[in-house]
Amino acid sequence: APVPQVGTNLTDLRLPRKVTVRELGGCMGPIWPSYYSECSALLFVVDASNPTQVSSSCVQLLSVLSAAPLASVPVLVLFNKIDLPCYMSLAEMKSLFRMQDVVACATQPIAMLETSARDGTGLADVLQWLRAALRDPC
Repeated sequence: APVPQVGTNLTDLRLPRKVTVRELGGCMGPIWPSYYSECSALLFVVDASNPTQVSSSCVQLLSVLSAAPLASVPVLVLFNKIDLPCYMSLAEMKSLFRMQDVVACATQPIAMLETSARDGTGLADVLQWLRAALRDPC
């Protein structure tokens, strides 16, 4: 089974221009703000198979959304691990996170997708969202 991310990983993607993705594990929440100023788009990954983490994930998401440097940065919330039999559906996750209220109160555009990093479900949609979010303004 995948292990929760600890530490920071850098990955380069071509979309078609090079984009660097910095992955920060949930336990690194206290130092996330030190990276906000260099952030052009934000992917917030939630484990949809772990209901016990929903409240802490929601608190972290609200904290991220209220950070001044991210006030206009596009956000994609990914409900991951939908390949597991015990995962919560997008409708359930939206309800638990009160996403309608979150989106209504947020200053930045927020999108949501279901994904499975293990089997690739939804990853093409993530790349498409990233391309659109990072498109150079004309």
